[in-house]
Amino acid sequence: MHIIAKQAIFNAYFHPLKVEYSDSTVITLLQQGNEKAFERLFKEHFKCLHAYAYTFLRDNEMAEEIVQNVFCRIWEKRDQLKTDGSLKSYLYRSVHNESLNYIKHQKVKASFDVYYTGEMEHNEQQQQASVKVMTTELQQHITAAMNELPQQCRTIFQLSRFEQLKYQQIADQMGLSIKTIENQMGKALRLMRIKLAEFLPIILLFLIRW
Repeated sequence: MHIIAKQAIFNAYFHPLKVEYSDSTVITLLQQGNEKAFERLFKEHFKCLHAYAYTFLRDNEMAEEIVQNVFCRIWEKRDQLKTDGSLKSYLYRSVHNESLNYIKHQKVKASFDVYYTGEMEHNEQQQQASVKVMTTELQQHITAAMNELPQQCRTIFQLSRFEQLKYQQIADQMGLSIKTIENQMGKALRLMRIKLAEFLPIILLFLIRW
């Protein structure tokens, strides 16, 4: 809010003027930058304009802000002030338009919020569906690649990757040496990398997403 307008509004609350002016005189004084005339105008009409704005907004603070915005705009553009009628009618029309513009803005904002929320939920559902499809496809190719491994190699790979057993545990369970387990795991991993090379972007996307 313009600092001079703020000061004038403050003065109007606490230092009301008693002098009476005609509309044309007030307009002329405002155009000349007369702060006293502005204070008088604010003091004389604020309460009624506030009540008028409240009928639209049902919010005391917002009604006050609307009225103050109208007066600030009058002060800031005082050299262009033209009422095309009584000054009182001009003020009420200004508050009316300002109130309706605020309501319209709130409705647009609310509609956008609903739309944005709906879009976000829709996109989230699509992403989840895409991840599910990619995960299913990847799992199918992992299974196919594993089926190409020799039986012992496949068993070791499953125990290591799916059952999270350490090499020593696998060796003890299968009665093999750790060296054998390491060799078989190396063989399994080389084959899996070859078979799943084309799915590396999917694997990376899955890891980033989750």
